[in-house]
Amino acid sequence: MKEQTFGFIGLGLIGGSIAKAIREKLPGSVIIAYDINNDSLETALSDGVVDVAAHAIDRQFQSCDYLFLCAPVHKNDENLNAVVRILSPDCLLTDVGSVKTGIHEAIRAAGLESRFIGGHPMAGSERVGYANSKSLLLENAYYILTPTPSVPAEKLEAYRKLVQTLGCIPLILDYRHHDYVTAAISHLPHVIAAALVNLVRESDSEDGIMKMVAAGGFKDITRIASSSAQMWQQICLTNTVNIDALLSGYIQALCSIQDKLRQKDASGLYDFFEDARIYRDSFINASSGPIKSSHTITIDIADEPGALAAIATILALHQISIKNIGIVHNREAENGVLRIEFYEEASIEKAAKILGVKGYTVYTRRK
Repeated sequence: MKEQTFGFIGLGLIGGSIAKAIREKLPGSVIIAYDINNDSLETALSDGVVDVAAHAIDRQFQSCDYLFLCAPVHKNDENLNAVVRILSPDCLLTDVGSVKTGIHEAIRAAGLESRFIGGHPMAGSERVGYANSKSLLLENAYYILTPTPSVPAEKLEAYRKLVQTLGCIPLILDYRHHDYVTAAISHLPHVIAAALVNLVRESDSEDGIMKMVAAGGFKDITRIASSSAQMWQQICLTNTVNIDALLSGYIQALCSIQDKLRQKDASGLYDFFEDARIYRDSFINASSGPIKSSHTITIDIADEPGALAAIATILALHQISIKNIGIVHNREAENGVLRIEFYEEASIEKAAKILGVKGYTVYTRRK
Protein backbone atom coordinates (compact mmCIF):
# COMPACT_ATOMS: atom_id res chain seq x y z
CA MET A 1 0.00 0.00 0.00
CA LYS A 2 1.41 3.38 -1.06
CA GLU A 3 2.21 6.04 1.47
CA GLN A 4 -0.90 8.01 2.31
CA THR A 5 -2.02 10.88 4.51
CA PHE A 6 -4.55 10.26 7.28
CA GLY A 7 -6.43 12.93 9.18
CA PHE A 8 -8.14 12.63 12.56
CA ILE A 9 -10.77 14.96 13.97
CA GLY A 10 -10.61 13.77 17.57
CA LEU A 11 -7.80 11.74 19.06
CA GLY A 12 -9.30 9.88 22.01
CA LEU A 13 -9.33 6.16 22.73
CA ILE A 14 -10.58 4.99 19.31
CA GLY A 15 -9.02 7.70 17.17
CA GLY A 16 -5.71 7.28 18.99
CA SER A 17 -5.81 3.51 18.60
CA ILE A 18 -6.47 3.73 14.85
CA ALA A 19 -3.68 6.29 14.48
CA LYS A 20 -1.27 4.05 16.39
CA ALA A 21 -2.25 1.05 14.28
CA ILE A 22 -1.61 3.07 11.10
CA ARG A 23 1.77 4.20 12.42
CA GLU A 24 2.67 0.59 13.27
CA LYS A 25 1.36 -1.09 10.11
CA LEU A 26 2.02 1.75 7.63
CA PRO A 27 5.05 3.54 9.09
CA GLY A 28 5.57 5.76 6.05
CA SER A 29 2.16 7.39 6.37
CA VAL A 30 1.60 11.03 7.30
CA ILE A 31 -0.86 11.59 10.15
CA ILE A 32 -2.53 14.93 10.87
CA ALA A 33 -4.69 15.29 13.97
CA TYR A 34 -6.94 17.81 15.65
CA ASP A 35 -8.31 17.50 19.18
CA ILE A 36 -9.69 19.98 21.69
CA ASN A 37 -7.31 18.43 24.25
CA ASN A 38 -3.91 19.95 23.54
CA ASP A 39 -2.21 17.54 25.95
CA SER A 40 -3.36 14.61 23.81
CA LEU A 41 -1.95 16.26 20.69
CA GLU A 42 1.37 17.01 22.35
CA THR A 43 1.64 13.46 23.65
CA ALA A 44 0.84 12.05 20.19
CA LEU A 45 3.54 14.26 18.69
CA SER A 46 6.13 13.19 21.24
CA ASP A 47 5.12 9.53 20.74
CA GLY A 48 5.86 9.89 17.04
CA VAL A 49 2.30 8.84 16.20
CA VAL A 50 1.23 12.20 14.78
CA ASP A 51 3.26 14.23 12.29
CA VAL A 52 1.16 17.41 12.38
CA ALA A 53 -0.88 18.71 15.31
CA ALA A 54 -3.62 20.98 13.97
CA HIS A 55 -5.24 23.54 16.24
CA ALA A 56 -8.30 23.91 14.01
CA ILE A 57 -10.10 22.00 11.26
CA ASP A 58 -8.41 23.93 8.48
CA ARG A 59 -6.58 23.61 5.15
CA GLN A 60 -3.91 21.37 6.68
CA PHE A 61 -6.39 18.50 6.15
CA GLN A 62 -6.75 19.12 2.40
CA SER A 63 -3.91 16.70 1.67
CA CYS A 64 -5.66 13.76 3.38
CA ASP A 65 -6.51 10.54 1.58
CA TYR A 66 -8.65 9.49 4.57
CA LEU A 67 -10.27 11.72 7.18
CA PHE A 68 -11.61 10.08 10.35
CA LEU A 69 -14.33 11.77 12.41
CA CYS A 70 -13.53 10.52 15.92
CA ALA A 71 -15.02 13.21 18.15
CA PRO A 72 -18.13 12.46 20.26
CA VAL A 73 -21.27 11.91 18.15
CA HIS A 74 -22.96 15.13 19.29
CA LYS A 75 -20.00 17.08 17.83
CA ASN A 76 -20.42 15.62 14.32
CA ASP A 77 -22.71 18.37 12.97
CA GLU A 78 -20.36 21.11 14.12
CA ASN A 79 -17.29 19.32 12.78
CA LEU A 80 -18.97 18.49 9.46
CA ASN A 81 -19.64 22.17 8.85
CA ALA A 82 -15.89 22.77 9.05
CA VAL A 83 -14.97 19.64 7.08
CA VAL A 84 -17.20 20.55 4.11
CA ARG A 85 -15.12 23.68 3.53
CA ILE A 86 -11.75 21.90 3.37
CA LEU A 87 -12.40 18.32 2.19
CA SER A 88 -10.62 17.50 -1.07
CA PRO A 89 -12.58 15.69 -3.82
CA ASP A 90 -10.35 12.60 -3.57
CA CYS A 91 -10.48 12.23 0.23
CA LEU A 92 -12.60 9.49 1.79
CA LEU A 93 -14.48 10.70 4.85
CA THR A 94 -15.37 8.19 7.57
CA ASP A 95 -16.35 8.07 11.24
CA VAL A 96 -16.08 5.65 14.18
CA GLY A 97 -19.45 6.03 15.91
CA SER A 98 -21.47 3.10 17.22
CA VAL A 99 -24.72 4.57 15.78
CA LYS A 100 -24.75 5.23 12.04
CA THR A 101 -28.16 6.64 11.07
CA GLY A 102 -27.49 10.15 12.35
CA ILE A 103 -24.15 10.56 10.59
CA HIS A 104 -25.51 9.14 7.32
CA GLU A 105 -28.38 11.63 7.41
CA ALA A 106 -25.94 14.48 8.13
CA ILE A 107 -23.67 13.36 5.28
CA ARG A 108 -26.66 13.27 2.91
CA ALA A 109 -27.66 16.79 3.95
CA ALA A 110 -24.09 18.00 3.39
CA GLY A 111 -23.95 16.49 -0.10
CA LEU A 112 -20.98 14.24 0.75
CA GLU A 113 -22.49 10.80 0.06
CA SER A 114 -20.06 9.98 -2.75
CA ARG A 115 -17.14 10.59 -0.38
CA PHE A 116 -18.35 8.86 2.80
CA ILE A 117 -18.19 5.34 4.24
CA GLY A 118 -19.34 4.94 7.83
CA GLY A 119 -17.03 2.97 10.10
CA HIS A 120 -17.46 1.27 13.46
CA PRO A 121 -14.50 -0.56 15.01
CA MET A 122 -16.15 -2.90 17.51
CA ALA A 123 -13.54 -2.40 20.17
CA GLY A 124 -13.33 -0.39 23.34
CA SER A 125 -12.24 -0.19 26.92
CA GLU A 126 -13.47 1.02 30.28
CA ARG A 127 -10.61 3.49 30.08
CA VAL A 128 -10.93 6.55 27.84
CA GLY A 129 -8.73 9.13 26.14
CA TYR A 130 -5.61 9.06 24.01
CA ALA A 131 -3.47 8.04 26.99
CA ASN A 132 -5.24 4.66 27.01
CA SER A 133 -5.24 4.08 23.26
CA LYS A 134 -3.22 1.24 21.75
CA SER A 135 -2.96 -0.43 18.37
CA LEU A 136 -3.73 -3.83 19.90
CA LEU A 137 -7.19 -2.56 20.80
CA LEU A 138 -8.16 -3.18 17.17
CA GLU A 139 -6.45 -6.55 16.73
CA ASN A 140 -8.94 -9.11 15.34
CA ALA A 141 -11.87 -6.82 16.11
CA TYR A 142 -14.80 -6.59 13.71
CA TYR A 143 -14.68 -3.26 11.87
CA ILE A 144 -18.08 -2.57 10.32
CA LEU A 145 -18.23 -0.47 7.16
CA THR A 146 -21.49 1.21 6.12
CA PRO A 147 -21.01 2.60 2.60
CA THR A 148 -23.44 5.03 1.00
CA PRO A 149 -25.11 3.92 -2.25
CA SER A 150 -23.12 6.44 -4.30
CA VAL A 151 -19.60 5.82 -2.97
CA PRO A 152 -17.38 4.31 -5.71
CA ALA A 153 -16.76 0.56 -5.43
CA GLU A 154 -13.00 1.08 -5.66
CA LYS A 155 -13.06 3.38 -2.61
CA LEU A 156 -14.97 0.78 -0.61
CA GLU A 157 -12.51 -1.94 -1.62
CA ALA A 158 -9.52 0.27 -0.74
CA TYR A 159 -11.00 1.01 2.70
CA ARG A 160 -11.73 -2.68 3.26
CA LYS A 161 -8.08 -3.51 2.51
CA LEU A 162 -6.91 -0.74 4.85
CA VAL A 163 -9.02 -2.19 7.67
CA GLN A 164 -7.48 -5.61 7.05
CA THR A 165 -4.00 -4.11 7.05
CA LEU A 166 -4.68 -2.62 10.49
CA GLY A 167 -5.41 -6.13 11.82
CA CYS A 168 -9.22 -5.82 11.90
CA ILE A 169 -11.94 -7.95 10.33
CA PRO A 170 -14.00 -5.86 7.88
CA LEU A 171 -17.76 -6.44 7.74
CA ILE A 172 -19.91 -4.48 5.26
CA LEU A 173 -23.48 -3.65 6.33
CA ASP A 174 -26.26 -1.24 5.44
CA TYR A 175 -26.23 1.48 8.09
CA ARG A 176 -29.82 0.79 9.14
CA HIS A 177 -29.06 -2.91 9.63
CA HIS A 178 -25.95 -1.95 11.59
CA ASP A 179 -27.97 0.14 14.03
CA TYR A 180 -30.48 -2.67 14.60
CA VAL A 181 -27.72 -5.24 15.17
CA THR A 182 -25.77 -3.07 17.61
CA ALA A 183 -28.97 -2.14 19.44
CA ALA A 184 -29.51 -5.86 20.08
CA ILE A 185 -26.01 -6.99 21.00
CA SER A 186 -24.64 -3.84 22.63
CA HIS A 187 -27.09 -1.05 23.38
CA LEU A 188 -29.97 -3.06 24.88
CA PRO A 189 -27.61 -5.14 27.09
CA HIS A 190 -26.27 -1.92 28.60
CA VAL A 191 -29.81 -0.77 29.39
CA ILE A 192 -30.62 -4.18 30.91
CA ALA A 193 -27.42 -4.28 32.97
CA ALA A 194 -28.01 -0.79 34.35
CA ALA A 195 -31.65 -1.64 35.14
CA LEU A 196 -30.62 -4.81 36.99
CA VAL A 197 -27.98 -2.97 39.03
CA ASN A 198 -30.49 -0.27 39.92
CA LEU A 199 -33.06 -2.92 40.91
CA VAL A 200 -30.60 -4.54 43.31
CA ARG A 201 -29.58 -1.12 44.65
CA GLU A 202 -33.19 -0.26 45.37
CA SER A 203 -34.03 -3.73 46.76
CA ASP A 204 -30.99 -4.16 49.00
CA SER A 205 -31.23 -3.87 52.77
CA GLU A 206 -29.58 -1.04 54.68
CA ASP A 207 -26.61 -3.25 55.58
CA GLY A 208 -25.99 -4.01 51.88
CA ILE A 209 -26.23 -7.81 52.02
CA MET A 210 -27.05 -8.15 48.31
CA LYS A 211 -24.04 -6.06 47.34
CA MET A 212 -21.79 -7.95 49.75
CA VAL A 213 -22.66 -11.46 48.53
CA ALA A 214 -23.06 -10.65 44.81
CA ALA A 215 -21.68 -13.70 43.00
CA GLY A 216 -19.70 -14.01 39.78
CA GLY A 217 -22.83 -14.43 37.66
CA PHE A 218 -24.29 -11.11 38.79
CA LYS A 219 -20.99 -9.33 38.30
CA ASP A 220 -20.50 -10.83 34.82
CA ILE A 221 -23.86 -9.76 33.43
CA THR A 222 -23.71 -6.31 35.02
CA ARG A 223 -20.04 -5.49 34.34
CA ILE A 224 -20.95 -3.23 31.42
CA ALA A 225 -23.06 -1.08 33.74
CA SER A 226 -19.75 0.51 34.78
CA SER A 227 -19.43 2.20 31.37
CA SER A 228 -19.65 5.95 30.75
CA ALA A 229 -23.10 7.32 31.59
CA GLN A 230 -22.65 10.22 29.16
CA MET A 231 -21.75 7.92 26.26
CA TRP A 232 -24.74 5.64 26.83
CA GLN A 233 -27.05 8.59 27.27
CA GLN A 234 -26.01 9.79 23.79
CA ILE A 235 -26.37 6.31 22.26
CA CYS A 236 -29.90 5.99 23.66
CA LEU A 237 -30.79 9.40 22.26
CA THR A 238 -29.44 8.57 18.78
CA ASN A 239 -30.51 4.92 18.34
CA THR A 240 -33.83 5.35 20.14
CA VAL A 241 -36.14 3.60 17.68
CA ASN A 242 -34.15 0.36 17.53
CA ILE A 243 -33.50 0.21 21.27
CA ASP A 244 -37.16 0.91 21.99
CA ALA A 245 -38.34 -1.85 19.62
CA LEU A 246 -35.97 -4.44 21.04
CA LEU A 247 -36.72 -3.35 24.61
CA SER A 248 -40.40 -4.02 23.92
CA GLY A 249 -39.50 -7.52 22.74
CA TYR A 250 -37.39 -8.06 25.85
CA ILE A 251 -40.22 -6.91 28.13
CA GLN A 252 -42.56 -9.36 26.40
CA ALA A 253 -40.00 -12.14 26.93
CA LEU A 254 -39.81 -11.29 30.63
CA CYS A 255 -43.60 -11.32 30.90
CA SER A 256 -43.64 -14.74 29.21
CA ILE A 257 -41.13 -16.23 31.66
CA GLN A 258 -43.03 -14.60 34.52
CA ASP A 259 -46.15 -16.50 33.41
CA LYS A 260 -44.16 -19.75 33.33
CA LEU A 261 -42.92 -19.08 36.86
CA ARG A 262 -46.41 -18.40 38.19
CA GLN A 263 -47.80 -21.52 36.50
CA LYS A 264 -44.80 -23.61 37.63
CA ASP A 265 -44.45 -24.71 34.00
CA ALA A 266 -41.53 -27.13 34.38
CA SER A 267 -41.24 -27.92 30.67
CA GLY A 268 -41.45 -24.27 29.65
CA LEU A 269 -38.84 -23.22 32.20
CA TYR A 270 -36.47 -25.97 31.07
CA ASP A 271 -36.82 -24.98 27.40
CA PHE A 272 -36.24 -21.32 28.31
CA PHE A 273 -32.88 -22.02 29.94
CA GLU A 274 -31.83 -24.82 27.56
CA ASP A 275 -32.49 -22.81 24.38
CA ALA A 276 -30.48 -19.92 25.81
CA ARG A 277 -27.64 -22.24 26.85
CA ILE A 278 -27.36 -23.87 23.42
CA TYR A 279 -27.40 -20.56 21.55
CA ARG A 280 -24.98 -18.87 23.98
CA ASP A 281 -22.54 -21.81 23.72
CA SER A 282 -22.47 -21.33 19.94
CA PHE A 283 -20.91 -17.87 20.32
CA ILE A 284 -17.23 -17.37 19.54
CA ASN A 285 -15.50 -17.18 22.92
CA ALA A 286 -13.02 -14.44 22.14
CA SER A 287 -14.78 -11.13 21.59
CA SER A 288 -13.35 -7.80 20.53
CA GLY A 289 -16.81 -6.31 20.27
CA PRO A 290 -18.63 -3.96 22.57
CA ILE A 291 -19.57 -6.83 24.90
CA LYS A 292 -16.07 -7.62 25.92
CA SER A 293 -14.60 -10.93 26.95
CA SER A 294 -13.55 -11.21 30.58
CA HIS A 295 -10.02 -12.62 30.77
CA THR A 296 -9.77 -14.11 34.25
CA ILE A 297 -8.24 -16.84 36.36
CA THR A 298 -9.03 -17.98 39.88
CA ILE A 299 -6.47 -19.44 42.24
CA ASP A 300 -6.51 -21.51 45.41
CA ILE A 301 -4.50 -19.66 48.07
CA ALA A 302 -4.07 -20.04 51.79
CA ASP A 303 -5.67 -17.55 54.16
CA GLU A 304 -2.44 -16.10 55.49
CA PRO A 305 -0.69 -12.72 55.52
CA GLY A 306 1.11 -11.86 52.26
CA ALA A 307 -0.52 -14.58 50.14
CA LEU A 308 -2.25 -12.15 47.79
CA ALA A 309 0.74 -9.80 47.65
CA ALA A 310 3.03 -12.70 46.72
CA ILE A 311 0.97 -13.54 43.64
CA ALA A 312 0.71 -9.91 42.56
CA THR A 313 4.48 -9.59 42.89
CA ILE A 314 5.14 -12.73 40.81
CA LEU A 315 2.96 -11.43 37.99
CA ALA A 316 4.49 -7.95 38.14
CA LEU A 317 8.01 -9.39 37.90
CA HIS A 318 6.96 -11.14 34.69
CA GLN A 319 5.48 -7.92 33.20
CA ILE A 320 1.88 -9.15 33.39
CA SER A 321 -0.59 -6.30 33.97
CA ILE A 322 -3.52 -6.95 36.31
CA LYS A 323 -6.83 -5.26 35.57
CA ASN A 324 -8.55 -6.33 38.79
CA ILE A 325 -7.79 -8.61 41.72
CA GLY A 326 -9.84 -9.69 44.70
CA ILE A 327 -11.08 -12.46 46.96
CA VAL A 328 -14.14 -14.39 45.74
CA HIS A 329 -16.43 -14.59 48.75
CA ASN A 330 -19.34 -16.28 46.99
CA ARG A 331 -18.13 -19.21 44.86
CA GLU A 332 -21.42 -20.65 43.68
CA ALA A 333 -20.17 -20.66 40.08
CA GLU A 334 -16.39 -20.37 40.49
CA ASN A 335 -13.46 -22.44 41.66
CA GLY A 336 -10.60 -20.79 43.53
CA VAL A 337 -10.42 -18.14 46.22
CA LEU A 338 -8.53 -15.36 44.46
CA ARG A 339 -9.90 -13.94 41.21
CA ILE A 340 -7.59 -12.04 38.84
CA GLU A 341 -8.76 -10.27 35.68
CA PHE A 342 -6.36 -9.29 32.90
CA TYR A 343 -6.53 -6.74 30.08
CA GLU A 344 -5.56 -9.26 27.39
CA GLU A 345 -6.41 -12.89 26.72
CA ALA A 346 -2.73 -13.74 26.14
CA SER A 347 -2.03 -12.98 29.80
CA ILE A 348 -4.22 -15.88 30.95
CA GLU A 349 -2.00 -18.68 29.63
CA LYS A 350 1.20 -16.87 30.60
CA ALA A 351 0.04 -16.22 34.17
CA ALA A 352 -1.36 -19.75 34.58
CA LYS A 353 1.93 -21.28 33.48
CA ILE A 354 4.07 -19.10 35.76
CA LEU A 355 1.85 -19.60 38.81
CA GLY A 356 1.52 -23.33 38.10
CA VAL A 357 5.30 -23.69 38.21
CA LYS A 358 5.23 -21.93 41.58
CA GLY A 359 2.85 -24.60 42.90
CA TYR A 360 -0.45 -22.73 42.73
CA THR A 361 -3.66 -24.39 41.52
CA VAL A 362 -5.04 -22.18 38.76
CA TYR A 363 -8.49 -22.28 37.12
CA THR A 364 -8.77 -20.50 33.78
CA ARG A 365 -11.95 -19.02 32.48
CA ARG A 366 -12.90 -16.96 29.39
CA LYS A 367 -16.32 -15.35 28.98
